[in-house]
Amino acid sequence: MSELEIGGLLFVVTFLVLFSGIPIAFGLILVSLGFLLAFGDDGGLSAVPSTFVGELSNFALLTIPLFVLLGCAIGASRAGKDLYDSLHRWLYRVPGGLVIANIIGCGLFAAMCGSSPATAAAIGKVGVPEMIRRHVPPRLATGSIAAGGTLGILIPPSLTFIVYGIVTQTSIARLFLAGVVPGLVLVVLFAVYAWLRTRLQAPSAMAAAAAATERYSFAQKMSGLVRIAPFLCIIVAVTVVMYGGLATPSEVAAIAAFLALAMVALVYRTYRPREVWVIMRDAIRESCMILMIVAAAAVYAYMMSYLYITQSVAEWMFSWNLSNWELILILNVFLLIAGFFLPAVSIILMSMPVILPVLAHNHVDLIWFAVILTINLEVGLIHPPLGLNLFVIRGVAPEVALRDIMLGTLPFVAILLLFIVILVFFPEIATWLPNTLMGPGK
Repeated sequence: MSELEIGGLLFVVTFLVLFSGIPIAFGLILVSLGFLLAFGDDGGLSAVPSTFVGELSNFALLTIPLFVLLGCAIGASRAGKDLYDSLHRWLYRVPGGLVIANIIGCGLFAAMCGSSPATAAAIGKVGVPEMIRRHVPPRLATGSIAAGGTLGILIPPSLTFIVYGIVTQTSIARLFLAGVVPGLVLVVLFAVYAWLRTRLQAPSAMAAAAAATERYSFAQKMSGLVRIAPFLCIIVAVTVVMYGGLATPSEVAAIAAFLALAMVALVYRTYRPREVWVIMRDAIRESCMILMIVAAAAVYAYMMSYLYITQSVAEWMFSWNLSNWELILILNVFLLIAGFFLPAVSIILMSMPVILPVLAHNHVDLIWFAVILTINLEVGLIHPPLGLNLFVIRGVAPEVALRDIMLGTLPFVAILLLFIVILVFFPEIATWLPNTLMGPGK
């Protein structure tokens, strides 16, 4: 068999193994060993242990468990509820203000924890029941938070950007900056849709009466801000320390995790052994899962390179003589479809070793492409059949049918796809901030 034929067989086998339900890390190792046995030799197999362990010795990987710990600490607190309550007090008079408060809450919570499912769960637990109680259409209520939750992998700190940076050897700090403006733009676009949808839809008499009787004084508005101020200070501290050149991303992650644990203990009194154990247990579980996938994907990438699959696929794509427009279109379609079936981290680790040479050959900006890739993966989080955020929202709002949740996300999927097109024509939306603060570069 030629290398391209082996690559095609590898794609089919990998797809089938991952859909069998086996854990992703074990599935990648199994496929890698099987193909090295079938098409390689003893020399290829002997390097597997050192490749697996060597990948985990990368110091940059330390950012993953630390940012996961940060997210678990904040997720275990009532920060999501307080964030929602505070924003609602300021926006309750605006048409669609309840939905907009949830969307902004998702954006702020994403900036604190970096996880899409955690963001959707934390804001959704409070926001969905409250919106439905106030007669917001269930599709809009659930769809807005499912879509808002996807911002967790775009607005820094983002685990997706960390993994991408490690795989492509690009600056994690620069990637974090690249996600800021697109993340804010998406918050605005989601909020504008919620406002327009509410303005065009005649409110029920009960909902109008509730809005007319609800009042919050300035003191009540400010009291909500005081409670979430410590967590907003974490965002500011991380930003100043990282982009002030005072610490590396790994050191920043350690500082942020420590501050989150301290704030959770001081503000929410989450310091009892049982509560701390839950935070640490969840952080260890998620970190181990991600790190195992990272190490297994390194073995998978090594196997593809050893069997000359990566090089053959790249050479095959070079022979197409695609323009940058055609290349970006093909890659967007590929990432969009892959996001329907596989988790974001897995897609990056499995696809970038093949895509990276093609991007370099066509002189595509890797920072800009990271944002394009991430937004494609955001669509996968709210699109069946995988659609992790759909099932998270279903868990916090069991009274809403899964079909209604899926239909509710469709307008937001359209917004995400439209924004990808905008980014293709205006890449400065992603590259302006990192280039301004850190200068042009990789």
